[in-house]
Amino acid sequence: MGWKKIENPHPNGVRVGNALRNLGVETDIVETLESSPTAARAAEQLAIEIGQVCNSLVFNADGQPLLILASGGHKVDTDRVAEHIGATSIHRPDADFVREHTSQPIGGVAPVGHPTPLRTIVDTALGSWDVVWAAGGHPHYVFPTSFDELVRITGGEPLDVGVR
Repeated sequence: MGWKKIENPHPNGVRVGNALRNLGVETDIVETLESSPTAARAAEQLAIEIGQVCNSLVFNADGQPLLILASGGHKVDTDRVAEHIGATSIHRPDADFVREHTSQPIGGVAPVGHPTPLRTIVDTALGSWDVVWAAGGHPHYVFPTSFDELVRITGGEPLDVGVR
């Protein structure tokens, strides 16, 4: 396995872990041994299929943050998402926008643990798996969860976000 138990957690990991527990989630955040700049690399380290990687992607939707929890096997169809939420423009923001709205760095954004809840879309492709792995607030932190749990803890809207 390409992960281990966290010994001295980063404050973001602590915040995400506390948020998960407060939401009734019983799981452990673990640390990957190497960085995972791509879903393929994360899947390799976790010994899972690429579709089981839950990418937490923050977008700027008409000036507001939008969190899309996408299957690692999907590229997000921003036109479909924009139409679904009624936005005129959706684009990837800079790292400052992401950190301002999540208090977490790109590459480690968790589904929860943000200063205020974010509007969230959860890719229905994640429902193909019993277990998916999401980021834990730090680029090396991940935790196992499920599609249903992601929808519940984020108040997310299920949507097929993949480019066809």
